[in-house]
This record gives sequence, C-alpha cells and structure tokens, in this order.
Amino acid sequence: MSEQTRRTAVVTGGGSGIGKAVAERLTADGHQVAILDLNPADSAFFGQKADVTDPEQVGAAFAAIRDELGPVTILVNAAGLDGVSRFDKLGFEAWKRVIDVNLNGVYHCVQAALPDMFAATWGRIVNISSSSAHSGQPYMTHYVAAKSAVNGLTKALALELGPRGITVNAVPPGFVDTPMLRKAEADNLIGGTIEDHIKRTPVRRVGRPEDIAAACSFLISEDAGYITGQILGVNGGRNT
Repeated sequence: MSEQTRRTAVVTGGGSGIGKAVAERLTADGHQVAILDLNPADSAFFGQKADVTDPEQVGAAFAAIRDELGPVTILVNAAGLDGVSRFDKLGFEAWKRVIDVNLNGVYHCVQAALPDMFAATWGRIVNISSSSAHSGQPYMTHYVAAKSAVNGLTKALALELGPRGITVNAVPPGFVDTPMLRKAEADNLIGGTIEDHIKRTPVRRVGRPEDIAAACSFLISEDAGYITGQILGVNGGRNT
C-alpha cells in the first residue's frame, strides 16, 4: 500500500472479539489503526481508553489519535453491549444503557471523525449492527431496537455524506464465535448450543470474527467506492 492510500483508522470496541479482528485486518491491509475500548489492552495498536457513550471521552481519544497518527478517515463502529430481559421486566435504565452504547456511541464517534473526513473529501464508515435487526430476537428488544436504528442511521448518513466523498455501510453479523457468544451459551441464552445452531446454518459452521473483518476490509477499500448505504449481512445464509 502506498503512503497515499495508507490511512488512519479507528475501531471502537477493538479490544476483543469482532473489533479486534477488524483492527488486525486493517493493520494487515496497511493502515494505521487505533482502537477505542474500555479495556484497550492489546499493545499491537494505538489504544485509547474511552466510553463511547461519553462525548468528552470520545473527543479526547480522537484528539490523541489525531496527534499520534494523523487525521482519521476510516471509522469502524464495533463497540457494543447486549442484554437479555423479558420486555415487561425491562427497566428503563437498562433500556437506555443498551441504546446509549449501541446507537448513541455511533453518533458520538461519527461526529468526532467527520471533520477529518470532510477535510480529506474522503472517508469510510462501517457500522457493525446485528442480524437480529432482520429477524428479531425475543428478550433482547432493547438490543434489537438499537441495532435496527444503526441500520437506519447508516442509510440516512450515506445519502447525506456521499457528496462529501464519504461512504457509510453496515455489517450485521450473524452467529459469530466471540467471548460474548460463549458466555451467552454458558448462561443458556442462545436457544441450544453453538453446535445446534451450526446445524441450522446453511454453510454449516459458526461465523468467525475474521469473516466480519473481511467484509469491513472490502467496504473500506478503494474497490468499494461505489458502494454506500448498504447492509451487508455476513451470516452464513441464516438471514437472506
């Protein structure tokens, strides 16, 4: 990759799971990668500890990244928080927290990145949503609502930002083997075992974080410059 196309990328939630896989892939693609995470422990990246629900923390993190690595023109919003509760037992504080992380966190990070993208007249934003926004998921109404809103935000932003040279797309993962999934399996929250779900997946395997990272890599590439406002499901055929 030439210096002209080597860019600075920020991956939220880059400390583990899908976010970490995305950070690793973008590094392999030749970009400079910074991660925002509550636990940015991986020394392979320029890490900033930040809560994406706090605009002051997000702004400070982006300023530090800009000072160290230069203008941010790639943003992958992978930070997320799930939750399980019967709707009639779901308190408003728990509802707001899941909405705050999964939706408002995207708002804060996009706001922080846009000045650099506007100046460059080039940008790539990829939002990690969820296949549950297609299919629904019982006992996760707050999570599904937030991720569905992320898909809508993606489409609206794509129309608004396209004339400024910025593409905006979303990747809703399907059943992906992450620490979050393993914990949900241990807590009997996924409706059977991972093996049970593999049998119901057309490609007959669980997804890997690297599968999501590959989709992000493509959407960020120059080859995807004519693709915006799209929801690219990576789910092994579980949702079509």
